[in-house]
Amino acid sequence: MSGVAGRVALVTGTAHGIGSGIAARLGAAGATVHGCDRDTVDVSDAEQVQALVERVGRVDILVNNAGGVVGQVGRPLEEVSDDDWRAVVDANLTSTFVCTRAVAAGMKERGYGRIVNISSGAGRSVSLTGIQAYATAKAGQIGFTRQTAHELGPFGITVNSIAPGFVLSNPTSIAQYERYGEDGQRRLLESIATRRLGTPADIANGVVFFASEEASWVTGQVLSIDGGHSIF
Repeated sequence: MSGVAGRVALVTGTAHGIGSGIAARLGAAGATVHGCDRDTVDVSDAEQVQALVERVGRVDILVNNAGGVVGQVGRPLEEVSDDDWRAVVDANLTSTFVCTRAVAAGMKERGYGRIVNISSGAGRSVSLTGIQAYATAKAGQIGFTRQTAHELGPFGITVNSIAPGFVLSNPTSIAQYERYGEDGQRRLLESIATRRLGTPADIANGVVFFASEEASWVTGQVLSIDGGHSIF
């Protein structure tokens, strides 16, 4: 696909899994890739993000991948504290807002930009984690995608979202899968049309499409990359 080579990409949440796979795939396609993770930059903190963007300079492609469940597990609603809620919403939704805001002006000036938000199947349905804040934040990412696509489209900027299915991409997802046990794992696989779990490469391929020239008339869309799980 054309349009990625020579571009400058900023990918958040690149420590492992999906973020690492996205960074590698964009780099293989010819982009100059800058990555960050929570050990280097708090992407929900406006000052830290602004400093990061200034260090990078031009950003043609932004991939808002940072997020996750920040070490939480599903609990009854009445046991969820305010801090628990804010931590997950900040990691997934506030970070997307802060990073997008930080690159928007530069993209407008250049008349070009590609923004890809990594949401989740939880944002389109319910979360297998059972974490209320996670499902809410991921649904919020999708709403933010549509709104910013409408706002930024006249400036040559597209904004799209990918909703991954179950990917064994980090220690949290691996632990979640192991908690299901053999019966639960079998039921999960049977609910996926392709009868396999996803890989970071599956998600990364979708990102490269949205970042390409071939997708220049695609914006405000949500692509489920989940092996067909969402059709059931």
